[in-house]
Amino acid sequence: MPVKVIVGAQWGDEGKGKIADYLARQADVAVRFQGGDNAGHTVVNPYGSFKLHIVPCGIFNPRAVSLIGAGTVVNPDVLLEELDALEAAGVPTQGLRVSSRATLIMPWHIDMDALMEKAGGIGTTRRGIGPAYAGRAMRTSLRFEDLLDPYYAAERLRRTLPDINRELAALGGAPYSPDEALDRCRRWADRLAGRVVDAVPYLHACLGEGKRVLF
Repeated sequence: MPVKVIVGAQWGDEGKGKIADYLARQADVAVRFQGGDNAGHTVVNPYGSFKLHIVPCGIFNPRAVSLIGAGTVVNPDVLLEELDALEAAGVPTQGLRVSSRATLIMPWHIDMDALMEKAGGIGTTRRGIGPAYAGRAMRTSLRFEDLLDPYYAAERLRRTLPDINRELAALGGAPYSPDEALDRCRRWADRLAGRVVDAVPYLHACLGEGKRVLF
């Protein structure tokens, strides 16, 4: 069960995307295991030039599964935008999967990021990455598996949004309603539900079959 792991030295712009794209050509499963769409990898190949922020570079290997793992925070709007651009260029995307435990970046995470940047100038990308990870740690963020159960998602939103709205108000932001958020989740589920997998047993099965996995 060959496994390859690419680990950066925490400097950024280290060429991880180029190495991942190269190694993914021989992989059966390519896994993006952390981070969000604040990252950026430019890939140039016969399909064209692509700037990927959340889709794993393995997407260009039509024989491989590209898995967005549990450690990621994902803005589904950005994910869908990238998938649409890839498909428009003729890139097959049927191998894209998302862990059921990956965290959703919601609109209020992006608002909080911008408001905190305005207040303190902490130097963020204003994509909601930090607030989404904070919500993950505080158990207030939704996960991709919640898209598959709208009743549970609705209950979670009704319980967590009052505190989130109070935090937004303290920062000078506008509130969100549970119904508005749930409607957005339903739209995401319509297009992404079929790509959501329980990544742990899925990867165990792949390794048991001797598949080559790249992290």
